[in-house]
Amino acid sequence: MIAVVQRVKRASVSVEEPPHHAGIEAGLLILLGVEEGDTETQAHWMAGKLAKLRIFRDDQGRMNHSVLDIGGEALVVSQFTLAGDCSRGHRPSFVRAADPEVAETLYDQVVQRLRDDHDLPVGTGVFGGMMQVELVNDGPVTIILRSGDD
Repeated sequence: MIAVVQRVKRASVSVEEPPHHAGIEAGLLILLGVEEGDTETQAHWMAGKLAKLRIFRDDQGRMNHSVLDIGGEALVVSQFTLAGDCSRGHRPSFVRAADPEVAETLYDQVVQRLRDDHDLPVGTGVFGGMMQVELVNDGPVTIILRSGDD
């Protein structure tokens, strides 16, 4: 599982069909890709890492606070293209991306664990939808996480 995590002042996602809109104020925009072989174990790890990731400033300006510490929110957007492999040629291969049924289940598990285990307000995109994502990056701070990195 791979996530691109951005510390944001605000972020939103919109989908025309089916109509959907979600937005957050200060917190994390999480672009989440599920890869072949990922399991519930990776979903659990990812949710815990995201909730506790200390990338928000403390009183001394150091990145010592998590999204939970600042009372922030999260916006989780599925993005299978994060599993793209561009090592050969110029068109990405997506053979490392999980099957959509598996990916959606694990994506949903990450979202639910953020909500249930960490009591984090979470907005989402529409799995598999053509989404427009807007954000105001704070810093900018952007982190790439892979399940198993620890």
